[in-house]
Amino acid sequence: MSSPRMPVMALASLSCAAFTAVVTELLPAGLLPELSRDLGVPAGRAGFLVTGYALASFLSAIPVTVAVRGLPRRPILLTVLVCFAALNAGTALSGSYALTFALRLLAGVAGGTLWAMLVGYAARLVPDERRGRAIAIVSAGVTVALCAGIPAGSALAGVAGWRAAFAVLAAASALLAVWVWRSVPPVAGERAGRRLPLRAVLGLTGVRVSLAVTLVVLVGHQIVYTFLAPLAARAGLGEAGVALLVFGLATVAGVWLTGALIDGRVRALLPTALAGTVAAMTVLAVFGQHAGPLLGATAVWGLGFGGLPTLLQSTLIERTGARNADVATSLQTTVYNAGIAAGSFAGGLLLDGLGAVVLPWASLALLSLALAAVALLP
Repeated sequence: MSSPRMPVMALASLSCAAFTAVVTELLPAGLLPELSRDLGVPAGRAGFLVTGYALASFLSAIPVTVAVRGLPRRPILLTVLVCFAALNAGTALSGSYALTFALRLLAGVAGGTLWAMLVGYAARLVPDERRGRAIAIVSAGVTVALCAGIPAGSALAGVAGWRAAFAVLAAASALLAVWVWRSVPPVAGERAGRRLPLRAVLGLTGVRVSLAVTLVVLVGHQIVYTFLAPLAARAGLGEAGVALLVFGLATVAGVWLTGALIDGRVRALLPTALAGTVAAMTVLAVFGQHAGPLLGATAVWGLGFGGLPTLLQSTLIERTGARNADVATSLQTTVYNAGIAAGSFAGGLLLDGLGAVVLPWASLALLSLALAAVALLP
């Protein structure tokens, strides 16, 4: 019997939803001088437009997901995309920092809702044996956003102004809502009698270890990634542009390779990807003062890390089942954002207190711990 065909158009539109969420969240980071000038606030306060979005996403993912578990999935997804369109359009038109910040908070709630349901939606569109590839396709939207979407938005802002960048993003969100409406099959919400409470999902075998591994991996990654610039300068590369380009290209390769291999191999690929990142951090820690080893290690790091979000999500859903995927991924979304925030904060403290040389050592310790913890997964 032949395998059922993958719903490529539906998964591609869900991947574009991931792309839209990432660009909506991070686009202001590349536009801080323009936002600061037009909204009449210091650059630090303009940066809070990113922080506020992330905080709202962090706080809303679990409660909103629990509240809407019984509702059909497609109307919720369409509502989120329409919210992105309206809120990005409002941002493009706003002349007030207070209004812009409020719009960003609401966009963060929409983003938290989207991330909590997106992977679960993809998992329910395909049979279990194709689940990993479906998740990889959706996760690729994140990589494309980081490697191409945000640079493209910044370039457009440089030519036509930051308001034009948000206006284009609003129009793209509206068009995407139409595409999702036409291409993504409806999926029912969970009936009350079949829903596991949040505490019960946390109690499923392997879930807490999976979430702990996700947290440790993100903290370890972010400690180095946030402060790649001083590491690049230490190696004589000047700014971090070349290293970031190498990391981005390797990440794309990691996403593609994971998508090609993942089905039926999640339990083998997760420790392999983690081992690659551990090896990369070892080289960065020992030889990172030289440009060649730094760039080589960055490529291996990107290759391993490119597949880790997909592998971590697939590992979690293997343990909760697709039926509980929305709650499981809302927990993982919260842990993911906490890891990013904690890693950036810890990296800043280490950089100020001990210098750039200690950053890969700290990351190596955490990633090694995560690799050891994977062995505890049943």
